[in-house]
Amino acid sequence: MTGTHVGSTGGTGPARSKPSTRAWRWRAWLLEGLSEQTARHPGPHAAPHAEHEGHRWWRVMCLTGVDYFSTLGYQPGIAALAAGLLSPLATLILIALTLLGALPVYRRVAHESPHGEGSIAMLERLLSWWSGKIFVLVLLGFAATDFIITITLSAADAAAHVVQNPFAPHWLAGENIWVTLVLVGLLGAVFLKGFREAIGIAVVLVATYLTLNLAVLADSAWEVFTHPVRIDDWIHALAAEHSSPLVMVGVALVVFPKLALGMSGFETGVAVMPQVKGGPTDTYANPAGRIRDTRKLLTTAALTMSCFLLLSSLATTILIPQEDFRSGGPANGRALSYLAHEYLGQVFGTVYDVSTITILWFAGASALAGLLNLVPRYLPRYGMAPEWTRAVRPLVLVFMTAAVLITLWFDANVDRQSGAYATGVLVLMLSAAFASTVAAHRRGHRRTTLGFGTITAVFAYTLVANVIERPDGIKIAAIFIVAILVTSFSSRVHRAFELRAGEVVLDEKAVRIADAAARSGPLRLIANEPQEHSRREYRAKEHDQRGHTPMPERGPVLFLEVFVRDSSDFTADITVHGDEKHGVRRLRAQGPTVPNTIAAVLLALRDRTGQVPHAYFNWTEGNPFSHLVRFLIFGEGEVAPVTREVLRRAEPHPDRRPYVHVG
Repeated sequence: MTGTHVGSTGGTGPARSKPSTRAWRWRAWLLEGLSEQTARHPGPHAAPHAEHEGHRWWRVMCLTGVDYFSTLGYQPGIAALAAGLLSPLATLILIALTLLGALPVYRRVAHESPHGEGSIAMLERLLSWWSGKIFVLVLLGFAATDFIITITLSAADAAAHVVQNPFAPHWLAGENIWVTLVLVGLLGAVFLKGFREAIGIAVVLVATYLTLNLAVLADSAWEVFTHPVRIDDWIHALAAEHSSPLVMVGVALVVFPKLALGMSGFETGVAVMPQVKGGPTDTYANPAGRIRDTRKLLTTAALTMSCFLLLSSLATTILIPQEDFRSGGPANGRALSYLAHEYLGQVFGTVYDVSTITILWFAGASALAGLLNLVPRYLPRYGMAPEWTRAVRPLVLVFMTAAVLITLWFDANVDRQSGAYATGVLVLMLSAAFASTVAAHRRGHRRTTLGFGTITAVFAYTLVANVIERPDGIKIAAIFIVAILVTSFSSRVHRAFELRAGEVVLDEKAVRIADAAARSGPLRLIANEPQEHSRREYRAKEHDQRGHTPMPERGPVLFLEVFVRDSSDFTADITVHGDEKHGVRRLRAQGPTVPNTIAAVLLALRDRTGQVPHAYFNWTEGNPFSHLVRFLIFGEGEVAPVTREVLRRAEPHPDRRPYVHVG
């Protein structure tokens, strides 16, 4: 087969005044790396280069752990506020859902989507055409909620540890918002400068943080066992509040959805799969070793976190007075830090605070890197974002602006943001469970389908309960979704007249037909409806075109027919098949839209033959607005003027631009 590359054809438009050197340098810096692969941006989740062999799974676990394990900084306090004295029981239910629900689901996601795309890619494959694209955009809105709130909530909790540390300057008292904004700004500045993948840093942070937490929990256990009266007081208080164990379980089942942010690391766990080394026999099509080791990663992280969640919930509930968990209290957002200062001294407590602040900040970095992986993977490919969204720095500025606004909206309050965080986490988990259910069903695994279906129902209940109790999350997600939908479709309309072709490939028959016709002069192509016509219909079409357009009486004529494959796609490679049938020579192509595909084929034929081709069209009857809508949605409509506009934008030199004739 012979191919002609067309994707980069075209110019930059009319000559413009040269921008100032400073403006040019600023633009070059801002858009640096625009032409690189989208998943190779700087950041903790960046996909390794081809020569990069990856890392051992336990090291990559620390990379996802900066997001997952860092929730220990605020999860015990949020659990105490949500469930009160029943916090350990509600946490136990959360652990059961983690190990029996989220873990099996994401082990399936790792198998179905082993290249870091996560559950969104699974759902994209299940749904076609515009329904799939819109569904992905909605999920991206929830993912943005999850990751942006991860940044703001983590920074807000880190600020709480800074402000309430006894060695902090007195002028920091009550300045949580400004400290949070400084941390968010520092995060953005680091990414603007160029943040390199740092698994080594993640390993040190996670190892240090878990070791310090283990020391705090061990000392808390010693305190409880040497003063058993504390357990008795807790049990008596439980009995006074609730009439029976069944009532306790019922209340815990009702309130445990508020604790759902304790499962926040699973989507990150599958996003970092490209970093896992895998086995020596792994291939891109069958990365069995990477899947196996990622499942080890997910299982080990879930078991480790479950143990820490249960122990921390018991320790904080038994040892910390309930009133200290309330907003403004010394344990609010920093329950384990409270125990570290209370029982291990101010010096150890300060060391613990520094470790917590660092890992929370790095969790924000991990979330931002996740966004920088996710958005360029989908929106530019759908044509629903400008090309600059493939560059890191402009996106960093957009996300940091959103983070600042969210911080100001919630006054840098950890408790108020937890509902929005849990909503984003639960929607992604629900989508993953649903995708796993459908995948198992398509493979005919009935028992597995039933199991995943049950998990999907539990996640659906958890999500609905969380949204009813704390609607802030769905409000924030709705803002992100509306913003993504509006900007995406606006961008799609704005870019509708781009060339939108990756590579145009002519098969051997098409090459012979084009070369033979070119020996008689410039190619002359009649745009025709893509269906099987009779010899009489083809002759009538040719006669009609010759009568209404300035087509020479003699000379070969080719018929160009375009089949719309999926009009929701934006860019696609185009293969042109040639044949001779019904007494005419035809070039038949497939593409996402008719006019853009015709324009790409015309440019490819020009480049091959060295002569500017002529294309002949008929006007289409009907309302121009309805034709525009048909073009935007179905890839059809009034073909001739749109083809002319696509060619005008793609080729700035009129003498090299294919001619469009309409009769």
